Amino acid sequence: MTRLMTIEEIKKRVIIALDVKNEKEARQVLESLPEAKIFKVGLELFTAEGPTILDVVKDYHREVFLDLKLHDIPNTVAGAVRAAICHGVSMLTIHASGGKEMMKRALEAARETAEKENKPLPLILGVTVLTSLKDSELFEIGFSSDSKNQVLRLARLAVEAGLEGIVCSPHEIEMLRTEVGPNIKIITPGIRPAWAEALDQKRIMTPAEAFEKGADYLVIGRPITQASSTGEAFRRVIAELEAAIKMP
Repeated sequence: MTRLMTIEEIKKRVIIALDVKNEKEARQVLESLPEAKIFKVGLELFTAEGPTILDVVKDYHREVFLDLKLHDIPNTVAGAVRAAICHGVSMLTIHASGGKEMMKRALEAARETAEKENKPLPLILGVTVLTSLKDSELFEIGFSSDSKNQVLRLARLAVEAGLEGIVCSPHEIEMLRTEVGPNIKIITPGIRPAWAEALDQKRIMTPAEAFEKGADYLVIGRPITQASSTGEAFRRVIAELEAAIKMP
């Protein structure tokens, strides 16, 4: 999919995963990537440091993508969303498999809290199927569908609940873009540049391939954060995307 985009706009579409153990390591990554705009705080770092890590990221004038994949009863998820908004996160994830009511309550809580606290409304993303899961593992868990059909079912449910963003593996991007149209944001982890190892994610794709298929945001962690030069690795990714996009 060809899109006109400046370099600065491309940089805003690459989310750096802060998949590190503590605040000290997080600061090292933040300081080493002055050109990156959005950083993902996941379960390990959030559990280690608590909500203060969100303020740390914001102290560096970066946007926060809070990736806790919330999945609980509707009231509990709504409460967690309220707390996240008070910390000024720009994006956050909830599991679409929590059901339509849970997602609706999360969105209602987000809108009410953003208005009450005079905070920006974050993009709430419905997580479909984890990129680490293969079809055989889904069947083992008890799902009757393969990964693509399960992703499609959960994405439809998320859109029906009012969410404006979906998280899926790169291999479902084209299918979902056709299904949900051009306005729903698609965020994809499982991104590995051609020069990086796949590691523990099964359903992966290069940054250029994912962008060409219609992804809006790419989540990239270890290929950048564990590179000998994080800044150079980030610039290589941006250059790869620039080459795949027709620039103005």
